[in-house]
Amino acid sequence: MDQNVIAIIWDFDKTLIDGYMQKPIFEAYHVDENAFWQEVNSLPMEYRKQGIRVNRDTIYLNHFITCVQQGIFPGLNNARLREFGSRLNFYPGVPEIFRELEEAVSKNEKYKPFNIAVEHYIVSTGLAEVIRGSIVNDYVRGIWGCEFIEKPIKSALEIREYEKDAEPCESVISQIAYAIDNTSKTRAIFEINKGSNLFEEIDVNSRIAPENRRVPFENMIYIADGPSDVPAFSVIKSNGGKTFAVYPKGDQEAFKQVNQLIADGRIDMLGEADYSKDTTTYLWLKNQVLCIADRIYEKKREQISKSASKAPRHL
Repeated sequence: MDQNVIAIIWDFDKTLIDGYMQKPIFEAYHVDENAFWQEVNSLPMEYRKQGIRVNRDTIYLNHFITCVQQGIFPGLNNARLREFGSRLNFYPGVPEIFRELEEAVSKNEKYKPFNIAVEHYIVSTGLAEVIRGSIVNDYVRGIWGCEFIEKPIKSALEIREYEKDAEPCESVISQIAYAIDNTSKTRAIFEINKGSNLFEEIDVNSRIAPENRRVPFENMIYIADGPSDVPAFSVIKSNGGKTFAVYPKGDQEAFKQVNQLIADGRIDMLGEADYSKDTTTYLWLKNQVLCIADRIYEKKREQISKSASKAPRHL
């Protein structure tokens, strides 16, 4: 495996945009955003009273489906979600930072002999279709996010007589196609690491020697906004990659959170969520990309030097 790829992995909400990507949905349907999230936050306790345990990170998906069924979000489908993605407001410097970090390597003649390249990925607990409809979609190699099914595939099983006690009740399950939470983000990172996101024949659980993995962890940079990303921060940092946390400019509470991540050894650096040229965030990310590219370059040169036999000479 060439291992000449630098993977920059981005969180989305509060990392690339200020707030949550669902905001345009609430605005379009005239729904109180805070009221929706308050209901979502109350659901784990309410379901616990029924003896049901739910995933706090992804229960909001079920609540969206509930609101569609109740007519609160009429006609909400994947096409509309993509359209809402075009309404998102990104932090300064986005999407330019994606192109500039990529070109910092691709336009450098030094790295061309070894085809060293930058790839961007988004791993989010938000909605993949919204991200696909946003301005960053054209700059990323892959997106992990939550997804909905519009038309469930029907069962081909025959309808048979059933016992009276087994009669179906009025409550039925609705369908979520794919859900990703703050812990399962690490699965996406391993898929990038092993290359199973690009090659179907490679399963993420397959045992692959480190030297045969497409993107070594030390070639990764993970950028996110806070404590909920600790599992992803930990996987990458403990395996030699780089981690960076952002906070909104002037937000003292957000700064305290990410500053604690520095103290806890979770991240390498922090900065304001401003990716404009010459900001601390921009300079740190670009410097890390070039440092990784230099390390890959030197490793390739060393491999060639060791494998080359001595040229014949006159005796």
